[in-house]
Amino acid sequence: MDYEHWKAVWEQEERAAHIHGWDFSHIQGKYSVETDLPWDYRALVNRRLTSGLNLLDYDTGGGEFLLSLNHPYDKTSATEGYPPNVALCAEKLLPLGINFKECRDPSNIPFEDGTFDLILNRHGSFDAAEIFRLLRQGGIFITEQVGEDNDRDLVELVLPGTEKPFPHLNLAEQRRGFEAAGFQILQAEEAYRPIYFYDTGAFVWFARIIEWEFPGFSVERCFQPLLKIQEMIDRDGQLEGTIHRYLIVAKK
Repeated sequence: MDYEHWKAVWEQEERAAHIHGWDFSHIQGKYSVETDLPWDYRALVNRRLTSGLNLLDYDTGGGEFLLSLNHPYDKTSATEGYPPNVALCAEKLLPLGINFKECRDPSNIPFEDGTFDLILNRHGSFDAAEIFRLLRQGGIFITEQVGEDNDRDLVELVLPGTEKPFPHLNLAEQRRGFEAAGFQILQAEEAYRPIYFYDTGAFVWFARIIEWEFPGFSVERCFQPLLKIQEMIDRDGQLEGTIHRYLIVAKK
């Protein structure tokens, strides 16, 4: 194996690890994930969403999913806290008439009590009591979340002994929190599914982007484990890890 060649290739991916919104197109075709979840988040949202509802997408990312729903803009609100995405959303959503506000604190969302009929949150932060406050009576909250065990086997490959960044993010504990806040749980599911990487460079890019799961990751620090990953891909055609997801649909 040409160590210097691979190091140069991987360091190039490391330098390229920047993201616009929540766009993983840089590694499209080089990895595969969420192809077989037991639920369809978009279908669940579309089933509940009608044109007259007031909608909030909390932690909207770059607004990509929200805009794909084609909900009336005057009935649509969104928040985001990650600074690059805040600027992107202000540029993209505000001119459409969407009520976009910057928010980094899920326990202090800048809208009045009982404003929304439907609140969405996919892979973002949340506070069940604050969501309850914002919903009208009968309102619905739909969230798909990344669980505490997400990518743990991959993290152990390159950064063994790393602590979980978000312990307690599992269906059992979060369900209890929603029930304590006053919600009726309409649907609750949890899943562990594979994630595949077909290229070590794609894994390097991914690990640099998902820095909260792979703290301190670098090609220099993790070069030997990366060589082992390359051997796995050469032998098996892929590196397999495990994602952790859970879903809650709750009614006020």
